[in-house]
Amino acid sequence: MRKILIVDDEKNIRLGLRAMIAREFPNVYNFEFACDGEEALALLTDSSMDIMITDIRMPVMDGITLINRIQELEWKPAVIILSGHDDFQYAKEAIHCKVKEYLLKPIVRDELSRTFLRLEKELKQKEQINEQLSISLQQRETFKESQLNYLLRQPHLGETDLCAKLLDIDMEWLNDGFQLGVLQYKGTMVHNEFLTLIQAELGNVPEKFRQRRAQVLDKENQFVLIAEHGELFQHLTDRIVEAGYFTYCMGLSVFTHGMTRLQSAYREAQQALKYTFLQSAPGVIRYECISEKSKQFVLPTETIKKIANMLGTDHDKEMTVLLMEVLDIKTVTRYDFAYLEAVSQAFNDLIFDKVFHVYGGESIEILRLFKKVGDISNFNYFHDYYRSVEGLLHRLNDYVRSMKAFHIDHKEMKKAVQYMQDNYQKDLNMAIVSNHVSLNYSYFSQAFKEYTGESFVNYLKKLRITRARELLVTTFFKVYEISEMAGFENTKHFSRVFKEMEGVSPQEYREQSEVLRPM
Repeated sequence: MRKILIVDDEKNIRLGLRAMIAREFPNVYNFEFACDGEEALALLTDSSMDIMITDIRMPVMDGITLINRIQELEWKPAVIILSGHDDFQYAKEAIHCKVKEYLLKPIVRDELSRTFLRLEKELKQKEQINEQLSISLQQRETFKESQLNYLLRQPHLGETDLCAKLLDIDMEWLNDGFQLGVLQYKGTMVHNEFLTLIQAELGNVPEKFRQRRAQVLDKENQFVLIAEHGELFQHLTDRIVEAGYFTYCMGLSVFTHGMTRLQSAYREAQQALKYTFLQSAPGVIRYECISEKSKQFVLPTETIKKIANMLGTDHDKEMTVLLMEVLDIKTVTRYDFAYLEAVSQAFNDLIFDKVFHVYGGESIEILRLFKKVGDISNFNYFHDYYRSVEGLLHRLNDYVRSMKAFHIDHKEMKKAVQYMQDNYQKDLNMAIVSNHVSLNYSYFSQAFKEYTGESFVNYLKKLRITRARELLVTTFFKVYEISEMAGFENTKHFSRVFKEMEGVSPQEYREQSEVLRPM
């Protein structure tokens, strides 16, 4: 519904106008009232109105002063003047302020109705024009952001083409000077909420800083802001340092001049943003503060290899010391950010990938738990990355230690089984075999069962019975002789074990085999 403000110092006239309008146009308008110009101006400042009907002669502030004052407002209502005087000076002032109608008291209902019908038509036309203009401006803004995003992603674009495209999106003001900032969110809210937050912050800056600026999301979904006023970035910097309020980091280029400097300013801001990783909380890094960082460094490859060699050993403390040496924050901050990136890659190549290739797929679960460690961009701050690298190394250390023990045990169990197969006919027991492979008796018992799936006693029984079956079928030895050859202490024990496992006695097994043997 449209909103109408009726301004008159006589209450009966205000109520009478409302009744006339509501009768002619039911359920179309909401009404507000004011008894003088000052009260009306306060209402208009706080809330927009579609139509204002005002008397001229009123106390405190008259109607002519009121219609002149509303020209200063961003949203101006359509104005209808009421007057009991047909005064040319009033009419002249009304024309100057683009008043829609000048009506004389007493109000003629048909005249008021025609005025409202005409105003309604004009308002609808204005809304259509504004809607089309809004769509056009939105399309223009979308095109501008698209072009700007393209230009930031084309570092090798020629200067002539770059300038031509910037002119197409009305950014020739870069020649007068500008600064570029890249903002990265460091919180937990969804991306759209972050954009809403940053837009709200930009809406709070002083009016003079809102002009001649551009913004776009780059391919990393980072917020790129370009502005002619460095004070705009100072406003955002002040908001960032307010602890716990604005959780994003910002990298700032130097203040520079010229459209051809756009891409280099973007690279400066991106490089500066990387260094916020070395902070412990959201903050701002300016390019001039990091541009002199040394790029002459030697990668500590040998130290990282030592850490890799220590995995699976009892050198936990030494490994931690070496890690502190490689990722010492003083060393990291002394060099260009490329040092930390190279160290991170070396950890991947020389340690994490090595564990995967040497110990196979079983290590994937651990690597999956710490998959973020392989890329420092997965972390907001250095101390988070350091703790994760340290945690992963200790997890891998335990894993490699267990894998080494497993491989050692596997080798010893294989040796034990081979010894039993070679000596089953002798007086064997678990003490003899565990001593043969130099393993603790109790540990050997558990390890043997895990390796073979059976207890030592059952495995030895099956081994001896298997040999006995072969001898019963392929030789003419007596049962008592086969019992001895298979390693049983006496024939009675042999017959009992054989029947338990095969369901028949040794002699019955032999006879059955002879019947089934082909002629």
